[in-house]
This record gives sequence, structure tokens and C-alpha cells, in this order.
Amino acid sequence: MNGRAAFLAGVLACGAAFAASAPPLPAARPVSETLYGTKVTDPYRYFEAQDAGTIAWIKSEGATARGVLDAIPSRAALLKRMTDFEAGFSAVDSYQKAGTREFYRERAPGADSFDLMVRDAKGVRKLVDLSAIRAANGGKPFAINFFLASPDGTEAAAGISEGGTEAASITVYDAATGKILAGPVDRAELGLLAWSDDSRILYFNRLKSGQPANDKYKDSAVEAWDLKSPPKHFLDDVMLHVPVNETPSLFDSTVAVTTNGAQTEIALWRTAGRRPIVSHDDGITAFDRRGETLYLLSHKNAPTFQVLTLKLGAPLASAHVMLPARKDRVIETIHAAPDALYVVAREGIYSHLLRITDNGAAEDIVLPFKGDIHEAFTDARQPGVAFALEGWAIPTHHYVYDPATKRLTDPGLDTQPVMPTGEFSVSDIDATAKDGTKIPLTVISQAAPVKTPRLTILTAYGSYGISQLPHFSTAYTLFLREGGVRAVCHVRGGGELGEAWRLGGKDANKPNTWRDFIACGEELIARGITTRDKLFIFGGSGGAITVGRAMEERPDLFAGIIAAVPPANMVRLEFMPDGMLETQEFGSLKTEAGFRNLLADDSYQHVADGVRYPPILLTMGLNDPRIAPWQPAKLAARLLAAHHSVLLRVDLDNGHGIGATRAQGDALYADIFSFVFWHTGREGWSPVLR
Repeated sequence: MNGRAAFLAGVLACGAAFAASAPPLPAARPVSETLYGTKVTDPYRYFEAQDAGTIAWIKSEGATARGVLDAIPSRAALLKRMTDFEAGFSAVDSYQKAGTREFYRERAPGADSFDLMVRDAKGVRKLVDLSAIRAANGGKPFAINFFLASPDGTEAAAGISEGGTEAASITVYDAATGKILAGPVDRAELGLLAWSDDSRILYFNRLKSGQPANDKYKDSAVEAWDLKSPPKHFLDDVMLHVPVNETPSLFDSTVAVTTNGAQTEIALWRTAGRRPIVSHDDGITAFDRRGETLYLLSHKNAPTFQVLTLKLGAPLASAHVMLPARKDRVIETIHAAPDALYVVAREGIYSHLLRITDNGAAEDIVLPFKGDIHEAFTDARQPGVAFALEGWAIPTHHYVYDPATKRLTDPGLDTQPVMPTGEFSVSDIDATAKDGTKIPLTVISQAAPVKTPRLTILTAYGSYGISQLPHFSTAYTLFLREGGVRAVCHVRGGGELGEAWRLGGKDANKPNTWRDFIACGEELIARGITTRDKLFIFGGSGGAITVGRAMEERPDLFAGIIAAVPPANMVRLEFMPDGMLETQEFGSLKTEAGFRNLLADDSYQHVADGVRYPPILLTMGLNDPRIAPWQPAKLAARLLAAHHSVLLRVDLDNGHGIGATRAQGDALYADIFSFVFWHTGREGWSPVLR
């Protein structure tokens, strides 16, 4: 009996019947190699070819998981409650103002996808109607991955992709009429766009045609498009004398940017003469520009970041500190406007908005509530700043700050029901890691006191310096109302406490990430918030590394595991299409240190025979452009072969989750919560299979 059948046989009377209909285990065809003196055996290396047999097995496993999850009696009602509740909310993001118009993506209340909206003196209208695009293509999921309005507000360029692939093509629309002016142009999925100052030319990064899968992102170039003739080559790595794995783009017609995969530090160039401004070694992670002044966000000798000013054309050594680093504050983003520089900073995980004038005067703009500013927009031609603020229990609200009146106003972008005041409680506590480091831990629950431990889902991420900041979730709101607890562990490897915090969970320090996570689980139990049989862990993408390795180091600590789109086989990271982009974050097999780091992160290689893991739910999208489908598939096969209990949930029309429809997101969370309720023994949540 394989792992899945053994698992269900212990829970369901009909387990044997289920086992008879389950797909057989794929054959193990071990490939062994010795890397830096260490033997590494890979029983499912052949999955990487993604041949017809492998894809058929993945789909069969997905159908099996779908059958089990759909057989949970209460799941359908949960999904309906989720859909009905979320239908009261709009979702708005990517706000931009250009000329006399405002542009933004909106998923209207009850809608399934984001449309591109424009608002001007004539009112609000859809510039790109995604439901119409889907209807014209047989209902297949599409997404607007990115857009950029021209400086004068007369046009907008939008990148649209299908089925979660993120393989966006650019189409340019007339902002007044919605008429297509040019496009589509393919191979633009990175979304790196810039307009000329006169709004006549669109610059964009374009991937090279005909590349082998594993060289997909090499030799990309910037093309210039006048919207009347085909795009023309404008800038590439050869012109800038940088390696072929560097990705060039334009900020504007004067300043070019190159990025090196997942490396956080950028390089800047003058387009005239291709002269360097700053290099990757200078510690610059973001910038903005107003006139001849560059504003640089730097962690060089400033682990919590500082803001520098530099005259365009001057050497970096002449830069001045505009806003110094402070130990209790992390500077996140900078946004230039004609009246001031607006700075989003954090104390802990909560945002502050600072306004810094050219004479150095700093003003802390009072925010309406405690939360995270996850987007901010300025235009160097228009004073003030627009931003989006949300809390753990407060939905996103948009605000515009007017420096003339020093007031925040609501631009009327958001539609949402009134949330009851005081319904939920948010607590910020600490866990103590194995090495004594204090790890921030956020706990969100119903405000009413509960005397007994509660069902808890603990999440984390811990890669790329990405911070887990206040985020309102309609799905989790229903989970909280079911008596559950949402806990977020701010592990090292993220950026919550600055650059040193990121580096504390990177490379050889990466084990700190999942050991911090383990410490958070132990803290929740020690405080009586939950127990081992009520504690589930959930992480997606880079967060699935955290979850997988925590499961393997402490299988006794958790009641269940949910790993979404997991990069499970890190030793084979470089053999994915975007693997080249990831080596700066995780390491490369080209060095012994890189190999050791990757092996330590590898959940697939650490699956143990004879160890009892909790029930496991793996999720994946068959069109994932970031984590190759063979990554979660290999992990599922290895777990099943080792007699571990695992379901592999497969979405045939999705990818990494970027651009997923509302229905796809609701279905995913309905499955996750159903899995959790099932494995805590709640009545009505055990699958009834026939």
C-alpha cells in the first residue's frame, strides 16, 4: 500500500477502495553523482524531462487529490461562504496618475479577474476588459500582469498573459477610447517598461527568441517601440559590458538599470555613453529621480538602510546622506515628487510615511491606522503621494496626501463592507530561536477570549529579503471566524529587521530560517495558543523551503503540512528555466559552498524512510514559469515511495499563482482549510469516498 493509501486507510473505512483507484507509484530510476565528495542520489531525475508519462502521472495524482478534497462534505459550503464574503470587496492595486488621468487595476466586487481601469473628467471606465478577453478565448484564465501609463496620460501599455504562465505580451491602448494602438508584442514577461518623456516611445525588456529552456533569461535586451513600426534594438548586456545573465531595463531615457537575477543590489548606468553610475557592489537596492537628482536607497554600512542623494553624472563618492539609518527603523521604499521625497519606513513590521524636503526637514505623516503601506506612487511632475495601507484585520484603503493642505483624502477607489470593530485581536510577540535570537511572531485571532488551545495555521517565507507584513485576507477572515488562529513567523532570510536579518537566513545561514520557524511553533504551544495536534504549517514558493525543512527536522511538532508551489529539489535549482536567476539568492553547484547550501535547503533529498511525517498537502500549477512542475512532483513521488501521506493538488490552468483568478484563489484556500479541518477531526470534514 503506498503512502497516500496507507494514510487514508487509517482515517477512512473506505481507504482500501480508494487505494484500488489510486494511480500506481512511478518507477524509481536512481541517478547517483558525487559532488564535492558527497554522493547524491536522485530516484526521479527523469521527471525533469516532463515527458508525456510524467505529465500523465502528475495529472492523475492531481485528479486523485481533487477527488479526495471534493469528497469532504463541508468543503462546498465553505467555498460558497468564502465566495459570497469576498464578493463584497473590490481589490485595487498598481495606482498611477499621469497627465489628467488615473489608472489602476481593479477586480470589482463579485468579479473574477482584474481589469485595467482609467478615471478622468469623463468618469471611470474599463480600458482593458479581461472578462471580454476570457470570453473571446473560451473562458481560459488571463491576467494583466503589469501596465504603465505614458507620462502625458494618453496611452497605457499592458502586459497580458494566459493560464498563469506569466508569458506576457504587450498591447498599447488609447486612454481616451480604449482602442488598441499597437501590439501585441511577445516575450515581455519581465514587465520592465519605461516611456520617453514625450510619451512617443515605449522601452521594454524583451527576452531573446529561440532560447533553450534553461537559458530563457540570458541575453535579453531593451527594445524601443514607436508604436508605428516593429520594436528596434536599443540596449543589451554587450553594450553595457555586463554578463549575459544580467537583465537590462530603462528607468527613463537617461538612466538604465541592470539586475543580476535575485540579487537585491542593482547597477545604474547613463544611457548616454553607457557610463556606470553605481555597481552591484555599492549596496544600492532602489532609486528614484527628480530632475538632475538621484535618490538612492543604500544598505552600505547601514543595515537598516539610508537614503543618499547624488547629482546625475557625479561620482557615487560625492553622494550625501539625506536620511540616515536608524537601528529601530527600516527604510523600505523611496518616491520622488516635486515638493519632497516620500519615504516608506517601518518600525518592526508597521509602516511610517515620511516626507523629506530638500533642506532635510522630515515630517512623519500620521497614518489612519496601524498597518503596512504596500504600494506608494509619486510623479516627479505632480506634488504629493498616493498610497495603499492595510492591516492584519483591516482591508486595503487608498489615500492621497496633499502637501498644500497636509491632509489625507480618500480617492474613492475601494469598495468593501464594514468590518466589525474589535472583532479580531492582533498580538506581536517573540519566540526565542535556538541561537538565542528573538524572532518576531504575529498572532491574529478572534478577540473573544478562548480558554482552550485553538486550531492554528503558522506561516512564514524567509527568502530574498521579502518581509511578511500586515495583510488582510478575506479567506483567513473566515478561518478566524471558524475559531482558528493565524500566526505569522518573521523568520531570518526575510527583510523585517533589515539587511542583517536577510543575511542571517541566507547561504550557510539558511537553516536559521526553518529553525526560527520551529521556534515560533514551540512558542505558540508554550503559550497555550495551540497544541501539536492543532498546529499546521503553511508556506508557498520560497516559504515552502521553510515548511519542508521544518517538517523534516521536527516531524513531531506539527499536525499537518501545506507546501504551495515548493522548490523542493534545491540541488537541481539551476536546471529550471529561471534557475539562473536564483543562484544569487540560494547558491550554485559551481562552488562547493553553493552546493552545501543548496543541499541543506533541499526537502526532496532530506525525505527520510521510516520517519512518520504529518499529513502533507502539496499544491502546484501545471503552467508554473517560476517553479518547474517537476519540483513538487518529485517531492510527491519520493514521499509516496517512503510511505508518507501526501496529496498533490494540481491546477491545470494556473502557474505560480501570479495572476490567478479570484475563483482559483478561493478554491485553493477552501482546499487548504478543508484539509486542516479534516485532520483535526472536525465533524463533517472527513472525506466520504465512494
